[in-house]
Amino acid sequence: MVRAVVCRTLGEPEALRLEEFPSRPLNPGEVRVAIRAAGLNFPDVLMVAGQYQLKPELPFTPGMEAAGEVTEIGAEAKGVAVGDKVIVKMRHGAFADEAVVTPSQLTPKPSTFDYAEAATYLAGHGTAYHALIDRGRIEPGEVLLVHGAGGGTGLAAVEIGKMLGAIVIATASSDEKLAIAKSRGADHLVRYDREPFRDAVKRITDGRGADVVFDPVGGQVFEDSMRCIAWGARLLVIGFTGGIGSAKTNLLLIKGASVLGVRAGEAVRKNPVLGAVRLKALLQWAEEGKLRPNVSHRLPLQDYAKAMRLLIDRKAIGRVALMME
Repeated sequence: MVRAVVCRTLGEPEALRLEEFPSRPLNPGEVRVAIRAAGLNFPDVLMVAGQYQLKPELPFTPGMEAAGEVTEIGAEAKGVAVGDKVIVKMRHGAFADEAVVTPSQLTPKPSTFDYAEAATYLAGHGTAYHALIDRGRIEPGEVLLVHGAGGGTGLAAVEIGKMLGAIVIATASSDEKLAIAKSRGADHLVRYDREPFRDAVKRITDGRGADVVFDPVGGQVFEDSMRCIAWGARLLVIGFTGGIGSAKTNLLLIKGASVLGVRAGEAVRKNPVLGAVRLKALLQWAEEGKLRPNVSHRLPLQDYAKAMRLLIDRKAIGRVALMME
């Protein structure tokens, strides 16, 4: 029997249930993966609440990414072998003991990562890559302002931005989160409750402002970001955990600035070439030890609601993983 977290009614994480099912036979072209760890992302919370752009038919199992070992290969499935250690990319379905997927959904697990790190790598770092490289086109020496730098995508943006030669200003809500951001390369640290970040950015840049803003928070944070940007700035909209912000067109015009939406997964579905280039780079940087997710919490599968609450309450630093054994 296979355990899976099941959403039968949209709502809070506590409405989910851990259920058991028999393993289903493989169809031609499919493979079975024993999941060892699954990564949590904020879209998982939104999806079970019915607030995400993707709305799977009920019932469904949440979870967008996992890591594990290939245990069975169906007829016509190519390019994979039993025993391969892999990352599994899914739109939902990862919060379970096993996944039945196609080889195209599998990526080799970096040898430098354990299963929890592998299961929390591609979504967060893939979003940061797409934001900073494909959309923001960040250049060495530019000032990168990262909001929510203690979160999964924010911390990934700190890492990648620093690796690409940017001057990174990290903002977060606690000293603990900022300490982790500093350990991943942040040059300047700003705690929201100690100094308005717009004032801090102006102080740090001698009034010039940030060239690129990485914003998974939205709301007032997004609106205040428009008041501390440099000429030609790119404001990257990653999400809206803090609410929906309004773009003041007069401020954008005066600064010659751009607001760019970031949807890493959809970009790949529209243009698969982008995904191949991104994946190759992320795997190479992982193997070289340049990037590594910070997994602050590893919880057993049955603690799925507690794990999701860590994201909702912003208590995670980096990533949270569900462990299957």
